Formats: sequence, C-alpha cells, structure tokens
Amino acid sequence: MTKAELIEEVAKAADCSKADAERTIAAFFALVVASTKNGGKVAWPGFGSFSATQRKARTGRNPQTGATVNVPASTAMKFSASSTLKAELNPNRK
Repeated sequence: MTKAELIEEVAKAADCSKADAERTIAAFFALVVASTKNGGKVAWPGFGSFSATQRKARTGRNPQTGATVNVPASTAMKFSASSTLKAELNPNRK
C-alpha cells in the first residue's frame, strides 16, 4: 500500500478529508519518532509497540570484494507485534 492509498483509506474509514487524514498520520509518526528517540516506547494495545534499539559497531564484509568494512554503531526502530495481532495474522495456530 502506498502513502496515497493509505491516506485515502484512512480518510474513508474516519469519514474525514484526505488532508485531515494525512496530518493525523504524519503527527502520529512524528510522535513515535520523537518518543523513541528519547528512549521511550509507544504502545498501542492490540496492535504492538514501537521502540528504539541500539546496534553495536561491527566489522562487515563487502560482498563484491570480500574486503572488511567497519560498520558504525547505529540506532534502529523496532516494532513488536502484540499477541492479539499475532493471533489475527495466524488464525490457524494455537
């Protein structure tokens, strides 16, 4: 689903304009980034939670040349699905 399709579907579901839907979605993502950037966690019960995780510096390899490459430490976004979402995605599992 593209950004435009997402905005259109949210606007239909919420019975609001596309501009309102886009502002709301943008505000949500901005808050998730700001909160996780400061070490927080954003949780939506029944869906999942967003948090930041630290990746250590490491040594990698260039697949074309085989040369070693230093990969610096970084921060990444992590999403953990809730058990409710997992059950919805996997209805035949017990």
